[in-house]
Amino acid sequence: MASTDPGIARHAALDARMVKAARGIKLLGLASWPASAQQAFLAASPGGEPRLPRIEYPRLDFADARRELDAVAAAADPAHPLGAYIAESARQWNLAAQLLENLGTPRAGALSVALFGRPDQPLPGNGPSTREAARHFIQIAGELDRELLAPEEQVPVSATALQLQLQADLDDFFDGRVITVELDPDLIAKAAASATRIRLRHGAAFGDYDRRQLFHHEALVHSLTALNGREQANLPSLALSSPRATETQEGLATFAEQITGSIDIARMKRISLRIEAIAMALDGADFVQVFRYFRDAGQNDAESFASAQRVFRGVPVGGGAAFTKDTVYLRGLVNVHTFFRQCLQQDRLPLCRWLFAGKMTLGDARAFAPLFESGALAPPRWLPPWAERASGLAGMLAFSLFANRIRMDKLQDAAGAAPAGAG
Repeated sequence: MASTDPGIARHAALDARMVKAARGIKLLGLASWPASAQQAFLAASPGGEPRLPRIEYPRLDFADARRELDAVAAAADPAHPLGAYIAESARQWNLAAQLLENLGTPRAGALSVALFGRPDQPLPGNGPSTREAARHFIQIAGELDRELLAPEEQVPVSATALQLQLQADLDDFFDGRVITVELDPDLIAKAAASATRIRLRHGAAFGDYDRRQLFHHEALVHSLTALNGREQANLPSLALSSPRATETQEGLATFAEQITGSIDIARMKRISLRIEAIAMALDGADFVQVFRYFRDAGQNDAESFASAQRVFRGVPVGGGAAFTKDTVYLRGLVNVHTFFRQCLQQDRLPLCRWLFAGKMTLGDARAFAPLFESGALAPPRWLPPWAERASGLAGMLAFSLFANRIRMDKLQDAAGAAPAGAG
């Protein structure tokens, strides 16, 4: 198919144009706040009433890029799997560019919802909403006694120590230096990843699970899919962090934490608190109210500011709008888990591996199957160990499929159930 399908060469040229047009549309980087905003807010808060932070955003104009993206979308053939992918990706990049042109305004919040959705959206299978799922995990986390944690899980690790540990893990995985771990004093988030670099906030303290979460979530999903995407001669955009692929990327990365035993209830609580905070902001809560919500939930002041910043980056801090990206984590996790189980049922586990060949959606992985089979798209050069061992993945999914048939509401409490044969 790679040599006989004329649509591949035509769409490869369109993809190259899209990559060039999208090059400066760095949504998270341009919408995030400077570290100085955190310092100013926390310095003014002790002993007094916190004031809403004032954030100055750059004035951005992506008119030329948006025109080119429109032209690319119009030229793509929606009946061809590459054409459908390119057209939809170009439209999503256009929305991201519009969001960046409207930073600090309510319009940015509306565009964020268009890109990432809302907390009240239902989960797959007509399930509960994302917000209801978040409240479930927050409740469970609140009911667990912290004394259940082993002593070693409560000992903080410095960013410098984690840098050395994580670098050794990555060098061992790649058998060389492919991804570099660096310390960044200007980072508000505790960590950030790109294709060849993982940054840790200098001076931050990390927990026992952080090393495994960073390795499996950031490195072996976000960085790995970018590196594998660079191997795609016909579709180099698969190396980009496209807004369109965000839900699948975060869902796959969180699934990786889950299947490797690298996620703990505290992590699920942090993800869930962000979703609830986004819902609060959309309902009218301002930055200070959201900051206090995180603090009341047990986060310290620095963590609470960083969490609230994620909710208000790019939008007004007075309430009524939110940057809704963090709603995709739970929704993406459920979608990815469901996708993997369907692949097992349909005897199509290779689709799960192809998800790592670049940054794509679950639908893309299905649509691209003939292109992977023909060689038009390259299989992933690198795979996480859990995805490479298909038998282990199949075993976990098979149990999950069976366990899902058990109705928990029909079970008696084990402590009150009569023993078999009694009476």
